[in-house]
Amino acid sequence: MSEIPETASNVVWQSSPPGSIYDYIKVASFSIGADGLVDQWSRRAVDLFGITAEEVRGKDPVEVFMPAELRPRGHRQVAEILDGKEWTGLVPFRMPGGGGAHGVAEVYVMPSETESGDRAALCIVVDVRALRRIETDLAASQAIFGQSPFGFLLFGTDLTVQRTNARFAAVFGGKADDHRGRTVHDYLSRPEAERMNASLRRVLETGESAIDLQIVGAVPGSTERRHWSINLYRVHSGSGRPVGVAGIGTDVTRRHIAAREAASARRNLALLNEASARIGNSLDLETTARELLDVAVPGFCDLASVDLYQGLLTGDEAPPGRADGSAELRRVAFASAVSDAPLVTTPGWGPKGSAPTAVGAVHRYPFNSPCAGALRTARVKSIPGEDGTLVQSTLAVPMVAHDTVVGLVQFSRTKGSEPFGERDQALAVELAARAAVCIDNARLYRREHERALILQRSLLPPGDPEAAGLDIACRYLPGNTATEVGGDWFDVIELPGHRTALVVGDVMGRGLRAAVAMGELRTAVRTLALLDLEPAEVLSALDEIARGLGSPSGAQQASRVAHKSRDADLSEVYLATCVYAVYDPVTRRCTFANAGHLPPVLVEPGEEALLLDVPPGMPLGVGGEPFEEVEVELPEDALLALYTDGLVESRDHPLDEGLRAFRTALTDPVRPLEDVCDHVLNTLDTRHGEDDIALLMARIQGLPLEAVGDWRLPREPRSVGRARELARAQLVAWDIEALVDTVELLVSELVTNALRYGEGEIRLRLLRDRTLVCEVWDAGLVQPRRRRARDTDEGGRGLQLVGLLSAAWGSRRTPRGKTVWFELALPDGDSTAEPTVEQLLSMF
Repeated sequence: MSEIPETASNVVWQSSPPGSIYDYIKVASFSIGADGLVDQWSRRAVDLFGITAEEVRGKDPVEVFMPAELRPRGHRQVAEILDGKEWTGLVPFRMPGGGGAHGVAEVYVMPSETESGDRAALCIVVDVRALRRIETDLAASQAIFGQSPFGFLLFGTDLTVQRTNARFAAVFGGKADDHRGRTVHDYLSRPEAERMNASLRRVLETGESAIDLQIVGAVPGSTERRHWSINLYRVHSGSGRPVGVAGIGTDVTRRHIAAREAASARRNLALLNEASARIGNSLDLETTARELLDVAVPGFCDLASVDLYQGLLTGDEAPPGRADGSAELRRVAFASAVSDAPLVTTPGWGPKGSAPTAVGAVHRYPFNSPCAGALRTARVKSIPGEDGTLVQSTLAVPMVAHDTVVGLVQFSRTKGSEPFGERDQALAVELAARAAVCIDNARLYRREHERALILQRSLLPPGDPEAAGLDIACRYLPGNTATEVGGDWFDVIELPGHRTALVVGDVMGRGLRAAVAMGELRTAVRTLALLDLEPAEVLSALDEIARGLGSPSGAQQASRVAHKSRDADLSEVYLATCVYAVYDPVTRRCTFANAGHLPPVLVEPGEEALLLDVPPGMPLGVGGEPFEEVEVELPEDALLALYTDGLVESRDHPLDEGLRAFRTALTDPVRPLEDVCDHVLNTLDTRHGEDDIALLMARIQGLPLEAVGDWRLPREPRSVGRARELARAQLVAWDIEALVDTVELLVSELVTNALRYGEGEIRLRLLRDRTLVCEVWDAGLVQPRRRRARDTDEGGRGLQLVGLLSAAWGSRRTPRGKTVWFELALPDGDSTAEPTVEQLLSMF
């Protein structure tokens, strides 16, 4: 019989199913007749003792079960029982199986009577081992249930509490028995209680356990939210019938808080990692501010804005520091994760209901406002939101870089979001600091870039260069603000004899140092060009200068070794490539020398553009290798182009492809030279901004034959007079008689010096272009030297006279001697600049 309902009218008799309590305790029975012999033997006795009823019926139980040494006492006990005495005791017996093992049975003997009125006995036998096991199991269950540090509940099939332990009662109040009959609605809010009930019902119906069910609630007398982890499993009777659901609850509030803090720390680390990757990718102040907000919204806050000092944005030398926090600022960026959210006016710093600050607006924070205080003290301020506004709280974080405040960033969270904590403040300060460093770097870079650009442009030729026998056009495009200033340069240098030096170079490296190096090399080129050296000699001397610029000064070897690494860095800055060309308009021949630069391009009339085969030497600053010269005769109307690699080289295509495109763009050079330059820049995929671009183009025109007078004179005194006659006749033919007297005087002095100090044949040449040039050649190597004559000297005043009357004069070496020249400006219709009487008399 497994169950007897409480209502007597509904009594139902059932057979005891397998697995009942009687199976566990192994209850057996037998009876003893009036003769003291066994007369009844139950089936459970057969199982317990291993003896069939036939084997024991009619026999003395003492003789059958008890060891021999205990039999006398056993007979006495049986006699007492038959006399009507009840008895309970432990009786040893032989275990079934014949192995000689003994067991202990607890026997309860009740006196009885037979039908004839004789005394008999009914014996109830229980295996003591089974009882001990049950006792142990009950004690263990009670210990686990009662002493468990976890809350334990047992729900019945009606989902009411049947039993709880002391731990549960300690949390929810009262004694353990006080909770009997309650439901989960007595402990949890309605949503959580319904979720718990659904889980209980599912476990009861399916038998599948619920593991780590997360429940949130509060204990009596407290409003603190607690988190519990609940494990549910179905409980069965011995017959396997479900009798309820057991639940074990663990308070995991600390674990939840730790997990939340760990998740917050991971989020903060992820934000910092993202900030490192995304903030500061450009060197633009406004872009850097927007990058900061892209990281912060919505990952860190719901609304954010960045204000930078106006002086910082206008390029002041030093931005305002921590003075009083009331300097002008400009709102440079704003971001919102809230749909249709207006620009937020920070609470507490302006009149309530004041208009928000728009992006691009210049404004000030009042002195007593929290934002001004944050700027003034360089410390973060936490500002609570005002009633009726969207904002719950705001962090006003000064942007500090190298102990200098450059602006203010405000992070705001809307109502309903988690409030800012200490970790959030630390993260806000770190984000603002990283952005501030990038912004300050951008400010410093912009200042350096502007200075380098000013320096670079100041070193380029002003206006449109002019040269005899050449039509020149040039273009210079510096890199944009996203790239550093490079070291590209070009120059057009007038040389004696109406010759022109064309120079294009590129200093390796970027930034202010590259621009300075470019200026130094350009100045050196101009100085060397004035010495009228051959192109290869100019590059060789320039190479020595470049190496000297990049090496330490002084002769102290120890200092040189100690600063070896730094000196190596300096020398790298002064590596440069350069093409130096000298064009003679009389012969229309151009001499080239190349120091590791790209080859010049020549376009002859009606022909395709080609690269001139000028041997590329080593870059300037490397040293150790001589430079070669190549002389090319340039036809009339030919086009010569010198350029830097920014025009033809890009990361998107190889150099050969860029050179081919450049040559194609130059194939039709008939149009005006300025248009050709524009066509080249518009046609080529130069990716302008990645690198500086310098382009120098010249169209060959040459001096006409009638503009040149060239004569050879024998080495004899009468050649002085002959030179004067030839010069006079040529000037008359050119219709510049106003210069005849001056030219005759100066030509006479130069030819006289050539006869007195020179060697070999004398050559006289007059060139007319924008100015008049006179050259006297001889084979002597001794250069003329101007000196001041004493009052008693009869000579020595010739070169003084030349220097006084000419616009410029000088001498240069030639492959077979030297050339002394002077230059005069052509008359412009006004009175000629003849020397005064005082000037002439002062020489004698």
